Formats: sequence, structure tokens, C-alpha cells
Amino acid sequence: MKRFILLFVMIAVLAPSINAKEKKVLFNLKFGVMKGGEAELVITDTLLGTRKAIRYYLVGRTTGFTDKLFGVNDIYETIVDADTHLPVKSVRNIREGRYRWYNETFYYHDLDSIYSQRSGWRHVPENLVDIISVFFYFINQHLLDDLEKGLQLTYPTFHADKISDVTLSYLGSEKVDTGLGKTECYVVAPRVDKGKLMNRSDGLKFFISKKTELPVLLEFDMRVGALRAVIEKYTIDGVEQDIN
Repeated sequence: MKRFILLFVMIAVLAPSINAKEKKVLFNLKFGVMKGGEAELVITDTLLGTRKAIRYYLVGRTTGFTDKLFGVNDIYETIVDADTHLPVKSVRNIREGRYRWYNETFYYHDLDSIYSQRSGWRHVPENLVDIISVFFYFINQHLLDDLEKGLQLTYPTFHADKISDVTLSYLGSEKVDTGLGKTECYVVAPRVDKGKLMNRSDGLKFFISKKTELPVLLEFDMRVGALRAVIEKYTIDGVEQDIN
């Protein structure tokens, strides 16, 4: 279990539009039938001064035997402007075994600049997103119903105090079984460096419910086998929701 796997599980649940004061989504991370971790996202409406904003608070953690091996408990927090969907502030708080990383970053899009507590001021590309808000920005800039199969979009993205490009590809639609019923889904794939774990660079797939615009399944094509992140629970203001 590596940190980027839990991160992609967490960021995948950013796609739903915000229509309530609080949304919570829980995913289970599984190799076959064995549970190895979970990720929870809490989405809340908030204010930055008088400006409407949306706060994403995500926790990814290992569980059971996997937790004894890797001890992952990562927190990501991003606040985005409710109109532009661009980040205003992001926090990365990583605890993985003995490894620790904490950083806060502030975004000044009118100046094409950011301030990172770790590296200070720097000039950045226009409309910079962070690793949390990139999927949310994709959905809101390009309505799913209007997407054409094969579309690829690339965004400058800030993560781990570095800026790199993230490319998202729309692969079409597919009906999948999540364990909570069969769901007609949009299929979106981010292209990443396959590194030592992934079988190929396009080996990640996100299945987003056409009904709710909520990711219900994630698949990882790894060298050691298939990894699936399956939705376990989805609530709006504390009330459990039907995802189909």
C-alpha cells in the first residue's frame, strides 16, 4: 500500500456538485475480498470573509493488517471558491509510519501566485488547481452529459510543494456492479506515472454514477493485482442516500 493509492481514492469522491450543507462519502479499499483501508470525505459549505466557498476535508487510512505494515493516516483539506471552483487554501498533513509532512498553501489567482509555508512565494500557471480540487474543477468546467468519448484535458496541478500536469481522459459510459446495485456510470481516467506499483500509466479508472454524479467504484491495475475502492456509504446532512 503506497500513499498515492489512498490519495487517488480520496480525491475521486470530489466530483459531486454541492447541493447540501454537508456530504459524507466512505469508500472501502480492497484487494479481492480483503479490506486494506478506507477513505472518508466531508464536504461543507463555508465562507471566506463574505465570499462563498466549499471545504473538502479528506482522511485516508489503512486498517487491520495493512495498518500494522504501513500505518497510513493522511489528511487533505482544500477550500475552493464556490463560483470559480479554484482553490483558495490547501492543507496537506501526512502521517505514514515514521514519515511526517505538513504544509499550508494559499492561492492568489488574480496574481497567478501562491504562498507555500514550505517554499514561500512563487509565480504559477493561470488557473492552478491542487491535487484535491482538480477533479471537481474538471466536472464543473465540462458537464458530464456533454463529454465526448476520447476527450483529454490537462491541468497544472499543485501537490507536495511541486507543480505538474494532470491529464484526465473520458473513456465513455459503462454499467458496473458496486455491491449496492448495478449503476450506469461515466468512466474517467487520470494519467499518472506508473512507477513501481502500476501496471500501466492509464491503469486508474473512476466510475461516476450518471444519476448522482458520485463516484461509486475505482479500479487500479497494479503489478501485484487488481485493487478496487468500493463505495460503502453516502450521506447528505446525516441521512443515508441511494447511489443508484
